[in-house]
Amino acid sequence: MTPIFVIIHIVVCIALIMIVLLQTGKGADMGAAFGGGSSQTLFGNTGATFLGKLTTGVAIVFMLTSLSLAYFSSRQTGSSVMSDVKPPAAVEQTAPAAGDEAATPAPETGAEPPGEAPASEPAKE
Repeated sequence: MTPIFVIIHIVVCIALIMIVLLQTGKGADMGAAFGGGSSQTLFGNTGATFLGKLTTGVAIVFMLTSLSLAYFSSRQTGSSVMSDVKPPAAVEQTAPAAGDEAATPAPETGAEPPGEAPASEPAKE
């Protein structure tokens, strides 16, 4: 459904550009009203021309396609183009908190710290 709206939107954009470029400017009418023998008044023709009505209609279609494309893009749940790429494995390293020496076990080297009895022998009093 989205490609249809994109195609319509592009066609409407080009049509809107062409219609606006085909219209005559209002500045020429103002100069003629002040400078000479023009039959139009200062504010020009109050009736809308065919190009004016066509511009309004195409602008409404342009706004509707813009809003619908924005809606479709916000509701998109498709996969990404990067879905085949796997993220690198996370390296988990935990550092002991400061002053938390009891949480980290001492390396077992077979030697007991001085002044302590081995675990297999009962302590003598």
